[in-house]
Amino acid sequence: MSSQKQGKVFIPPINLIFKYLQSQSLVSIQLYEQIHFRIEGIIKGFDEFMNIVLENAVEVREIDGKRIKLGKILLKGDNVVVVSSLDV
Repeated sequence: MSSQKQGKVFIPPINLIFKYLQSQSLVSIQLYEQIHFRIEGIIKGFDEFMNIVLENAVEVREIDGKRIKLGKILLKGDNVVVVSSLDV
């Protein structure tokens, strides 16, 4: 019997964002110190500073679920805290 440990494989964040870009996945983005809303949209581009261009962006308010259309926006990387896919 082998006593080798299976280690976890970690994916660098930039690679995951690139995967979302390539697959045109709908993503949800949480911003720094903005707990009352999140931004949803499709990633159209990003850079090494995690500045992200979103298309069909929508602001989703957590309190009442209200959705406000924003269109195409640029999120500054300093404010991006969490990027997650909404596609299953």
